[in-house]
Amino acid sequence: MYLGEIAPKNLRGFLGLVPSIFIGTGVFAAQILGLHELLGKEEYWPLFLSVVVVPTFIQLLLLPWFPESPRYLLIEKNNVHATITALKWYRAKCDIQAEIEEMQDEQRSLSSVETLSVWNLLQDDSVRWQVLSVVVINIGMQLSGIDAIWFYTNDIFENAGIPAPEIQYTTAGTGIIEIIAGLIGCFTIEKLGRRHLMIGGFTMMGICSAGITLALILQVKLLFMRYVSVCCVVGIIAGFCIGPAGVPFLITAELFKQSHRPAAYIIGGSLNWLSNFTVGFVFPFLQMSAGSYCYLVFSTVCFSVAVYVYIVIPETKNKTFMEISRLFSKKEAILESQGLFHIDQLKLRKMNGYGGLEHTSLEFDSSSSVP
Repeated sequence: MYLGEIAPKNLRGFLGLVPSIFIGTGVFAAQILGLHELLGKEEYWPLFLSVVVVPTFIQLLLLPWFPESPRYLLIEKNNVHATITALKWYRAKCDIQAEIEEMQDEQRSLSSVETLSVWNLLQDDSVRWQVLSVVVINIGMQLSGIDAIWFYTNDIFENAGIPAPEIQYTTAGTGIIEIIAGLIGCFTIEKLGRRHLMIGGFTMMGICSAGITLALILQVKLLFMRYVSVCCVVGIIAGFCIGPAGVPFLITAELFKQSHRPAAYIIGGSLNWLSNFTVGFVFPFLQMSAGSYCYLVFSTVCFSVAVYVYIVIPETKNKTFMEISRLFSKKEAILESQGLFHIDQLKLRKMNGYGGLEHTSLEFDSSSSVP
C-alpha cells in the first residue's frame, strides 16, 4: 500500500512488482543456505533461522527515516507543507503541483476523509465490485496451487522419480526461475498492463496444473513424463511470479480511494493468509483422496480467476486513482445493466401475463450508469 501511494502513476506497476523480485531473491538465498553442504544440517538450524535478524535490523534502522505517504499526508491529514516535503524527498524531478492537484481531486471526491473500517467497506454498495475483485484475486492467488507446489516441492520431485540426493539442488533451481520470472513481470507490466500479466499468469498456471495431472498418470508407462511434471512445476512457478505473485497487491491499491484502501488491504491480506493456511493444511488430504487428479482443482481455480479478471477488472495502467475509480464505475454499470435488463424483461413479461401491460419497450441511455 505504501509503495502504491508514493509511486508516480507511470511507475506504479514497476514499483509494485519490485518486492516480488526481492522475495524471490530471499527464497533463493534461503534455498542455497539450506543445502546440506552449508546450513542444512540439523546442528546448524538455529544459526540458519537467526539469519533473518540481519534484514530485520536493517529495516528497523532505515524505516524511521522514511516520510509518510504524500497521499496520506494531504488527503487524510490535510498537511500541504508536509506533502510537498515528502514529494521532494521521493522525486528528483517532477511536477509537484500536478501531483498535488490530482490528490486534491481525489480528496474532493470523498464525502469524508475518515478511513473506513472493514465492516463499513463491506457495506458500501458503491465499491462492491472492487471488493469482490479483491476477494477473488487474493483467494485465487493462494488457491492457484502455488502453495502446494512450494510446500511439497520435494514430494512432487520424489514422485517424479528424481533421486533423493539431487532433489535439494532441483528445488534450489526453482528459486532462479522465480527471480527471472519476477524480472520479466517487473519490466513488462508498464507495457503489457496489469490484466495481461494476471490473465497470462493464471492461464499458464492452469495449463501446467493440468499438465502435472497428465504427467503423473502417464509416467508409469512413459518414463519421460516424469520430466514433463518437473517442467510443469517450473511453469507454475514462472506463471505465478510473472503476474499473480505481485499484481493482486498492486490492484488492491489501485481499485480504491484513500479512505477505502487500508480496509481493502486488511480484507485482501486476511483472505490471502487464510487461503495460504487452507491449502497447506488440506493439500495432503486432497492428494491422498484424489491422487494425481488433485491438481485439476488448482487448474479450475486458475482458469476461473483468469476469466473473472478478463470480464470484470479494467486495465489500470498509467491511470490516476480517480481515473481508475471512474473506469471501474463504467465497468460496473455495464455489468449491472446486463443483469438488470434481463430481470426487467422477466418482470414485464410477467406483467403482460396478468394483463398489466400489452406493449412494452425498454430504453437504455449508454451515457448513464442507471438503466
